[in-house]
Amino acid sequence: MATATAAAAETETEDVADATSQIIIDSGDMKNNPVAPVEGNMNTSRRPRDLALLQQRMKAWQPLLSPRWVIAAYLVIAAVFIPVGVVVRKNSDKLIELKSIYESHLKNGPSADVVGCEIGNSPNKMYLNNQETCQIVMKVPDDKGGMDPPVLVHYELFNFYQNFRKYYKSFDQSQLLGSMTQDTVSAEACEPLNRIGDIKINPCGLVANTLFNDVFSLESIVGPDGVVIDASMVETGIAWESDKDWKFRQPEPFRSEQCTSCNACDCDEKDEDGLRVWSCNAPYVDEDGNCHRYFYPEDNTTQYLYETYPMVVSPIDGVTNEHFIVWMRTAALPHFRKLYGYIEKPIPAGSTLTFRVMANFAVERNLGAKAIVVSNTYAFGGKNSWLGNLFIVVGAVAAAFALFFAVKEAIWPRKIADARYLRFKEE
Repeated sequence: MATATAAAAETETEDVADATSQIIIDSGDMKNNPVAPVEGNMNTSRRPRDLALLQQRMKAWQPLLSPRWVIAAYLVIAAVFIPVGVVVRKNSDKLIELKSIYESHLKNGPSADVVGCEIGNSPNKMYLNNQETCQIVMKVPDDKGGMDPPVLVHYELFNFYQNFRKYYKSFDQSQLLGSMTQDTVSAEACEPLNRIGDIKINPCGLVANTLFNDVFSLESIVGPDGVVIDASMVETGIAWESDKDWKFRQPEPFRSEQCTSCNACDCDEKDEDGLRVWSCNAPYVDEDGNCHRYFYPEDNTTQYLYETYPMVVSPIDGVTNEHFIVWMRTAALPHFRKLYGYIEKPIPAGSTLTFRVMANFAVERNLGAKAIVVSNTYAFGGKNSWLGNLFIVVGAVAAAFALFFAVKEAIWPRKIADARYLRFKEE
């Protein structure tokens, strides 16, 4: 019995030794030929090849930051940042910014610059009051030169929190892309502005239904010599191209048609089945006097954007209106500006700009304010001294560190080891 047990143990030991040697041989073969299949298995090995990159043996630059290198690095940073900051600040100071606050209810902030544009807590007041307007006059300074095109026109809001989570998530993206169906999640996100009784709101949500709907129009630009400059304010090309191309579509199956004349624009036309071809009650007349007829699906049970904001959005544009697209890109801070339009003509120094404003956007309830801003730009954007000051401060801090380390090295030096005697592990 003992003899049989010993023989079995000896046989098992030999098998283990053979298996171990086979593993060692296979490992050697794997290193020389890493893609060779293991016997009995047609799958290739997953072991990385024996390359410096794959085995993490790449040579790396490991600088030794001696005091001289540190001082030199800080000086280089200071030498670059301070001149750049001075140039940026100088160019920013050359820009001209005209700003007029035409209604303010701020507790601790600037008051209104003009009188006659306040609407208090009465939304759409001027539109409902026979589309009346107020006047804002701005003058370009005489001592800072003219304003080169494009001259940008922004509206500015104070104390309006587009960054509030409930607010900026309150929209239905599929609806903005033309879908007429709505899932439960999107419906909940749009509350409380998803329905008005049995009438659906399209587009729904807080963002779309708080659109800034004051209307600006450039009445005149009078040069310093009293001559009127032939210029207009362009309101197209103000939204991101990616937003216009990929994020906003009219509802399916919207369609519109420009008529040859307004008399030939019959909105009551019916098809063979006696159904109305167009949903309009009357033709829409654009700024050029052209008449259009249009069709919106489910028009009797849906309130569309052009019906909510007729003073800003036309039925032909709908959600593709660029003022609406600009508004839908929510701001990160409660004090922000959004582009309204731009002037393509140069404006000489000393010129006077006159704007007509139809005030409809109420700011009294949120204790806010609103303003119109006219400015030109340069390579780094609009007038902003903060960017240039930031460069100067960073450069000054780097220069201060360089001076501190230089003084310390000169007065209290520390003996540094000789880097020539350093040896890395593989050496």
